[in-house]
Amino acid sequence: MLDLNGQSILITGGTGSFGKKFVETIFSRYPKVKRLVIYSRDELKQFEMSQTFSNSKYPAIRYFIGDVRDGARFKRACEGIDVIIHAAALKQVPAAEYNPMECIKTNVLGAQNIIEAAMDTNVKKIVALSTDKAAAPINLYGATKLCSDKLFVAANRVVGSRDLTLSVVRYGNVIGSRGSVIPFFLKKRTEGFLPITHADMTRFNISLADGVEMVMYALEHAIGGEIFVPKIPSYRITDVATAVAPDCEQKIVGIRPGEKLHEEMITTSDSMNTVELDNYYVICPGSFKYSPEDLAKKFNGKLVPQGFSYNSGENKEWLTVEQLRDQIVEHVDPNFSINPTHA
Repeated sequence: MLDLNGQSILITGGTGSFGKKFVETIFSRYPKVKRLVIYSRDELKQFEMSQTFSNSKYPAIRYFIGDVRDGARFKRACEGIDVIIHAAALKQVPAAEYNPMECIKTNVLGAQNIIEAAMDTNVKKIVALSTDKAAAPINLYGATKLCSDKLFVAANRVVGSRDLTLSVVRYGNVIGSRGSVIPFFLKKRTEGFLPITHADMTRFNISLADGVEMVMYALEHAIGGEIFVPKIPSYRITDVATAVAPDCEQKIVGIRPGEKLHEEMITTSDSMNTVELDNYYVICPGSFKYSPEDLAKKFNGKLVPQGFSYNSGENKEWLTVEQLRDQIVEHVDPNFSINPTHA
């Protein structure tokens, strides 16, 4: 049973959508957590977050300004830390295509800084957040996150005698997160049309709460080197548009550079090392510590068929328009109405 009471936790990118939900969950479940460090580079977002999670109300919380690019600063932040949740990233696909080296510095070199700082201190566990775009990537953001995933997985080979495990959680679009499609459509619908990149486009969907639960699962169960993938539904972009504004014109504008028609979280090449559980798939590193068969036995799971893949366009579970509206009310805007005048 996972118990984080008495533990010191650091979350990179802690002022983001995931970070706030994670912090809320930690304080709710583990009121005796020793320290919870919000490590991020934006002082304004830290100030705004501190209005909700103040040090007077939550004595364990700390706000630490820093960038994962700065290895020395991050190492200093790791003093006394037991657990790192790595959520910091540059993740906007068009921005990454236009500013490739900046994305590489944060997403790849920053990941290595985290690994090295953890090895030089007494960190026990790292869970790094990944993305569906890291599977068979076609854009720079996805490629950098694939590199990051590989770094965290491979680091388990060189921990030596350290009591340190590193694992990855990979999931799809988080409903209502900053920069995602639903908040974008909610703003655009007053213009009378919604821009659709492609009529057949699909995406995976996960809530912030489910994303946090997945991190908790990895913290409790990871041996080291796994990539955890959730079983989650897909949606069609056209259905999202209909759910948000059924009377708006859906104008096809074309796929942007670096975008896929469908997202993939497990490729056919991964299938030989993938185990299926009740709620998750687990991609095993396969080449060290343990085999996929060992992992299947530990997790009481089963190996997936060879050639298996997990693709948003071929998913077995789909969100309907009505379900999407329910999700918007639950996770994005409790006052949502399909009539913009009442939005």
